[in-house]
Amino acid sequence: MNVLASVVIAVAFQTLAAPQKPAVAAAPVVQPSYQIGPQDELKITVFDADELSGSYRVDGDGFISFPLLGRIAVGGATLGETQEKLRMMLSKDYIKNPQIRVDVAEYKSQSIIVSGEVRAPAEIRVTGAMTLLRALAQAGSPLSSASSELTIARQKKGASGAPSAENAEVIRINWRDLQIGKLNDVTLQDGDVIFVPKAQTFFIEGYVRNGGTFVLEPGLSVEQAIALAGGLTERGTNRGIKATRALNGKTSEVELKLSDKVQAGDVIHIKQRLF
Repeated sequence: MNVLASVVIAVAFQTLAAPQKPAVAAAPVVQPSYQIGPQDELKITVFDADELSGSYRVDGDGFISFPLLGRIAVGGATLGETQEKLRMMLSKDYIKNPQIRVDVAEYKSQSIIVSGEVRAPAEIRVTGAMTLLRALAQAGSPLSSASSELTIARQKKGASGAPSAENAEVIRINWRDLQIGKLNDVTLQDGDVIFVPKAQTFFIEGYVRNGGTFVLEPGLSVEQAIALAGGLTERGTNRGIKATRALNGKTSEVELKLSDKVQAGDVIHIKQRLF
């Protein structure tokens, strides 16, 4: 056997004999802003202490039962806050400089509801930072019949930290403006109820190019309504415009200027010019 072959065999033997480091699985991404709630299942890892690592269900009062430490309040705390709390409690009497990781194995406590003119109305579990656009996407996005303005019903928390019906508020958002970046996306909260109403409409007829029913956008003027209908025909006039409108439960005819705002259910009549 020549010298080169001997060196190759020796290197190969050393490689096989050397202890191999076990592969380290990539750690899941911690969502530090998520607030733990009742019935969530936490996966708690205490490195180098397998007897403490495992799954822990949060009870209805927001507590978990943890070895050595007993019942610990975690409800309302973030994952990062819970990690630090466990680290401090274990380091006090049990483990020197413990390394701890807290993840959510199963989300149960927080949800929002999306209803109305969306393809798949649903209750959606909140598994981290949930935004309005993300919630609409998970509900299949709004239908073509949807209004551009939706509402978010939100119950503010009272002094005890529990939701209070007396402090409920309704937030109105133009979701089309969100899509094109005119507004910043909205971060949702546990218990938010999103309702996408059916769009209101108006009807325009007479001497316009494409009369018919149109979706009424907030603040739409008569002039803009005519533009939606393709503009006036050669025989049309923007003088003497009238609308049939429901007022106080009765139908009446009102005169309109180009700058007037169209109302839901209006039937706008465009006249023929005289000359």
